[in-house]
Order: sequence, then C-alpha cells, then structure tokens
Amino acid sequence: MKNEQDLTILIIPAGGEGSRTIQLDPRARRRLGILAVVAVTGLLLLLGSWVYLAVQAWKTSGLQEEVVQLRADREQMAELSRTLGEVEASYERIRNLFGEGSARAETPDWLPPAGGRGAPAAGDPEAGSPPDLWPLSQRGFLTQPLTEGSGPSHPGIDIAIGEGAYIRAAGAGRVVEAAEDAVYGLFLLIDHGGGYRTLYAHASALLVEPGDPVQRGEVVGLTGSTGRSTAPHLHFEVLRDGEPIDPLSVVDPPG
Repeated sequence: MKNEQDLTILIIPAGGEGSRTIQLDPRARRRLGILAVVAVTGLLLLLGSWVYLAVQAWKTSGLQEEVVQLRADREQMAELSRTLGEVEASYERIRNLFGEGSARAETPDWLPPAGGRGAPAAGDPEAGSPPDLWPLSQRGFLTQPLTEGSGPSHPGIDIAIGEGAYIRAAGAGRVVEAAEDAVYGLFLLIDHGGGYRTLYAHASALLVEPGDPVQRGEVVGLTGSTGRSTAPHLHFEVLRDGEPIDPLSVVDPPG
C-alpha cells in the first residue's frame, strides 16, 4: 500500500516578501475535505431554503391578490343581490298595483260551459240578494272612489288593472244591457233583483248579451280602456232603486 505524503501549501504575497508555508499531513487533509463538503452542503441547503421561501412568498402574494379580488367580487355580488331584491320588490308592487300580482280574489271564476249558457244551476244565490262579490278576478288598485255633491260627481269606483283581466258578475242576475257608450265604452248592466243593479264599464270585450242569466262570479267580460278612459281600468257601479250607492258599502276588496 502506497504511503500518503504530506501536502505542502506555499503562500507568496503579491510583493514576493514574507512568504509562508503550510504543511498538511494526510489526516489534516481529510479533516479539511470533510469541512469543505460540510460547508458546501450547508451553502446548498441554505440556497435551497431561500429559493423555497422565495417561491412560497411569491405564491402568498398571489394568494393575497386573489383573496382581495374574491372579496371585491363578493361585495359586488352582494350589491347586485340587494339591487335585484329591490327591483323584484318594485316589480311586485307594480304588478299588485295593476292587479297582476299574487293577490287574487278568493272566489273562483266561473266560465259558462261549452255548447250553451243554460240557466243558473240550482243552489246559486237567489235574485234579490245584494251583489257583494268583487267584480274582478284580481285585486287591482282603487284609483277613484264614488263622489257626490255640488262638484263633479262620480257614481262608482275606478279600479286600475291590466287589459284583458276577467270582469265577474258581483251577484246572480240577468243582463239588462250589453252595449257601447261614448263615455262608458263597452259596458254591461246586470239586474240582480230586489232593486239592485250593477254596471261594468270600459271593457275590451263583452261575453254576455242582453237577456242572458248570469250567476255570482261568472266571467262576463274583459277589462280594457274603451270610451272616455286614459288607461286600462274597470268602472264599477252599484245602483239601488236606480240611485248609485258606494260599491264599497256592499263589496269588500280581496285581502
């Protein structure tokens, strides 16, 4: 086995004076090599840790930006949700204003059977009972009450509602008139007996004719804006012995 020799390191300064000689035996060289390996390994580990932390810091910065963006998106969605809720509430109020919302009359509509009207079925209210049913299948919105006195009179009530809504007979009776008038437009007059009559004006269509018997809740026409009218509505009158009375004194609007 070949013996290892000492390693001599000669250090000569730039001026050439004061040179030094370092002599390392084999054991010292091994220790120096181990220290060098340890130092290089430590530097590599330190460099790797720095790179890892730098990458994590970059990812954290990106995540923070995403969090900020998500918060902004969440606030925007919340604002849109509030706006949508306000719009839906406003739309529902408008639908209710014109009788197209969820509030409907409790009494179901009655349509004549196909093939003929026939006489009112047994068990219907007898003629002479006050007409007490709301004249629309939807609530609508009361825009003008009955007015009397020295000023301009209004012998009935006006109910704002969309065109084409069902007009219903407020009570059982018989159609007296179904015609057109310059002021009332298409209108109906129903005699309920006992001195009671009801009038329905500004219709877009009439579904009954003079002489037809009708029963309480029967659809007799469709709302419109005919005659002297500025918007779709129903003008509704209740007459007792030929004199107009306040319809709201005998008819309750649906809740």
